[in-house]
Amino acid sequence: MKKSRVLITGNEAMAQGAIDAGCQLYAGYPITPQNEFTAYMARRMPELGRVFIQAESELAAINMVFGAAAAGARAMTSSSSPGISLKQEGISYLAGAQLPAVIVNVMRGGPGLGNISPAQSDYFQATRGGGHGDYHSVVLAPSTVSESYDCMVEAFDLADKYRTAVIVLSDGMLGQMMEPLLVRSKLPTLNSQLQTKPWALTGCGGRKPNIIRSLYLAEGALEKLNLILQKKYKAIQEKEERYEGLFLDDAKIILVAYGTMARITKNVVKRLRDKGRKIGLIRPITLWPFPKKAFTGKSSSHRRYLVVEMSYGQMLEDVLLAVEGKAGVDFFGRAGGTIPSEEEIIKKIKSF
Repeated sequence: MKKSRVLITGNEAMAQGAIDAGCQLYAGYPITPQNEFTAYMARRMPELGRVFIQAESELAAINMVFGAAAAGARAMTSSSSPGISLKQEGISYLAGAQLPAVIVNVMRGGPGLGNISPAQSDYFQATRGGGHGDYHSVVLAPSTVSESYDCMVEAFDLADKYRTAVIVLSDGMLGQMMEPLLVRSKLPTLNSQLQTKPWALTGCGGRKPNIIRSLYLAEGALEKLNLILQKKYKAIQEKEERYEGLFLDDAKIILVAYGTMARITKNVVKRLRDKGRKIGLIRPITLWPFPKKAFTGKSSSHRRYLVVEMSYGQMLEDVLLAVEGKAGVDFFGRAGGTIPSEEEIIKKIKSF
């Protein structure tokens, strides 16, 4: 397949990735710093004969995605932190109805309206379900513009594979920055897509009626659904962990960071290794399931982990669980839209 190189923002790269993945319906509502995503889809989706809707609210947008997904379409929405909070009930409904959908969160500072600067303080919301009930969403965290594109393609595939919501966590810095991207010049065909979803509400001709719901009133029925969901989540945890590891074989100090912070910590690793320090990096790509396998065999009394986040220690909890008390774990983070610098991280490492 021929590809062309373009200079593009992270938000636009995610939008193009969604289009190339076969997204058939986008429903969203404007909020900074993800508006380039919505604007890109507003222009490109109608050109391709697909559906773009600027909904009247975030609540309306997520429920439009629910309806399109129930009909078998590849559907998605995007927003930023406060807007994603408004979508949580709809995401819980998607989980209860076992519907595939993709949700992009270009994170900004909080809590409340906060500001429009980059942050990573929605980690708990994304990885712990966010809405009501016992459910999980798959969570992907790109760290470059190119990977932002790739994550969207993978997100739609994972959503369909497991009939689940997939959240792509970006942030205001990654969404706004521009980098080169190789994009496909040929779009996928969508003609046979509905035929691969026999559960979808596509009419009753030639088969028994399909029912999609999340309301179960009969005694034991809801628990039965929850057991089905838990079996699915266990399979996802076993099969879908993803991470990048750098210099883990000899590292005495291992940095742990994702997304934008992984970009910064990679430079820290390079600078310190150039000076002879044995520093490594674990970059989780799936935040749920959290890549516990990355820490297997890496924990010992001779190693130390430093978790770096644009929050006050949300991913830190998952690192502590993965390490299981077998190694020291330290933390450095800033929040409210403030980005930790390389110098600050190096100073923290030198304090050990």
